[in-house]
Amino acid sequence: MENYDIKLSSTEIASLWSTYIFDSASICFFKHFLQHLKDEEVVSIVNEALKLSQTNMNYIENIFAKEQFPIPQGFSDGDVNLSAPALFDDLYALSFVYGMSRIGLFNYGIFTSNVARDDVLELFSQILVSTNGLYKTAVRCMLSKGIYDRPPKIPYPNKVEFVEKQSFLTGWFGERRPINSLELTEIFFNIERNYFGVLLLYGLIQVVEDKEVKEYLKRGKDLANKQIEYLNNLLKEEDLLGTVPVEMEVTDSKVSPFTEKLIMFLITSLNATSFTYFGHALSVTMRRDLAANYSKLLTEVMAYSEDGVNIMIDRGWMEKPPGAIERKG
Repeated sequence: MENYDIKLSSTEIASLWSTYIFDSASICFFKHFLQHLKDEEVVSIVNEALKLSQTNMNYIENIFAKEQFPIPQGFSDGDVNLSAPALFDDLYALSFVYGMSRIGLFNYGIFTSNVARDDVLELFSQILVSTNGLYKTAVRCMLSKGIYDRPPKIPYPNKVEFVEKQSFLTGWFGERRPINSLELTEIFFNIERNYFGVLLLYGLIQVVEDKEVKEYLKRGKDLANKQIEYLNNLLKEEDLLGTVPVEMEVTDSKVSPFTEKLIMFLITSLNATSFTYFGHALSVTMRRDLAANYSKLLTEVMAYSEDGVNIMIDRGWMEKPPGAIERKG
């Protein structure tokens, strides 16, 4: 067992700090959902997500306290109006847990592989296992309720084959090869991610009062719809059905359950995950036209994300991550 007199590394600080902030934001959404949920299965899953985030924060607070490291401010009950009417229905609350756990599995896998101090490594190993359990529960519930849209099916190959021609990479001119299973996976899950994002934005747009924030969210909705249209058209070109939106509803409430600071944090955080997902898509995409279009979409999301960060900075909403000492002088 390692002696904890060893100071936290920059990577360990970053992993703990960002997890604390994100969990504090997620808790606000879970608490709002739980004020209005009627489906007992969904109530149980959202409660599990809430307890997991609270447990994560408690462990991180203990580590920071031992290190005499400032506890991040993050978000609290002051950022959620628990008396506000429901903004989303039960099925969207379920899909929110599913989406957040998918992001968590990706991030916690990276965090676990980046840390070394025994207590921090043990923490993220436990978080990864717990998040995986939450993800499995959410998926099974979505399947049982008919709201999990399965990825496209392809025929099983008859034999192992190897690429023989450079035309395997082309896509702009001439005959294009069919999209392969690696590329299909990225297309499908990027559509799914954007569809859930559009529903989230529909709800937030109708309750936000700040005109600049409202316009920013509208731009995000248009950008997400553009990505859905492009990626769905790719599937249709392959004679595959595009993904079909499932029935999840936004209510007609005009009362915001969340502060605009919390809303902007969530949207800019989701923008950041888009970089990760598009980067992964580029790493496995071998048709040049697909790679070029992913790069274009990524550039658009980066520009949109920067505008969001600027809004947060202008309003004093962006908590500064711990950084190295500035030695200029």
